[in-house]
Amino acid sequence: QVQLVESGGGLVQAGGSLRLSCAASGRTFGSYFMGWFRQAPGKERKFVTSITPGGTIEYYSDSVKGRFTISRDRAKNTVYLQMDSLKPEDTAVYYCAASRRYSSSYSDYAYWGQGTQVTVSS
Repeated sequence: QVQLVESGGGLVQAGGSLRLSCAASGRTFGSYFMGWFRQAPGKERKFVTSITPGGTIEYYSDSVKGRFTISRDRAKNTVYLQMDSLKPEDTAVYYCAASRRYSSSYSDYAYWGQGTQVTVSS
């Protein structure tokens, strides 16, 4: 069992930066692929990025590649999402999730955080 709690969302101007954190509880955290998804109002939840259990390989959607960076601190049981050069279209609720395998499909993630709102103003 893994419990996830996101933090770090907020309001930022276009071109600015935010860093989201996802604190995980559970002794098996280190064995999970960790991902970030986002959901804008009236739209489906979409894959943003994920990272392998060892933290050595990262995957990104085309829409955030080069602007967002995922990382994990195994000692702190925490995953981070550094978001730079933010755009208004990045506005969404961001969710942290855990999966036993790599996937960009939200249905493959068994554990989810409650989400944190990111709003980018133009």
